[in-house]
Amino acid sequence: MHELSLALEVCRLVEDHVPPGGAPRVRTVTVEVGDLANVEIENFRLCLDSLLGAPPFRGATVELVRLPGPDLRVACLEVEDDGPNH
Repeated sequence: MHELSLALEVCRLVEDHVPPGGAPRVRTVTVEVGDLANVEIENFRLCLDSLLGAPPFRGATVELVRLPGPDLRVACLEVEDDGPNH
């Protein structure tokens, strides 16, 4: 099941863009999945949901956007910085 490997890589990419220490908190991860990317979309979603439900992500939600073509990419990260305005 290569969807787990792909989900782990998505999580690694997210961690690279969020500093350690728990802030900012990742709220949503949007991944674009091409129809020709050879990804079983529901297995991929299940893997991402499981991984993003654990620290350091603390329950980030997953949005998968289907597109034509072979691409697979993290399109957007929504974060909350827990600052005084939040």
